[in-house]
Amino acid sequence: MSDFTLYSTTWCSYCKNLKRQLDKAGIADFNEVNIEEDPQAAARVEGFNGGNQTVPTLEFSDGSAQTNPSLADVKDKLAALA
Repeated sequence: MSDFTLYSTTWCSYCKNLKRQLDKAGIADFNEVNIEEDPQAAARVEGFNGGNQTVPTLEFSDGSAQTNPSLADVKDKLAALA
């Protein structure tokens, strides 16, 4: 099972930046879902963000989410889940 799901779009510069940072940090165990191609994922993101399709949104194994998190936020959350 992946550590988290990263909800994104192909054109989002914040998504690209976070993915680049995750890659540099060696964090690769996640699923990526394009919300423009998956209506259920878009609805999930809206549920986390007050009706907005804000990306990147990360959903963790405990059901919690972070919207546009820093790499440090992601690392802290992953450490807490370990």
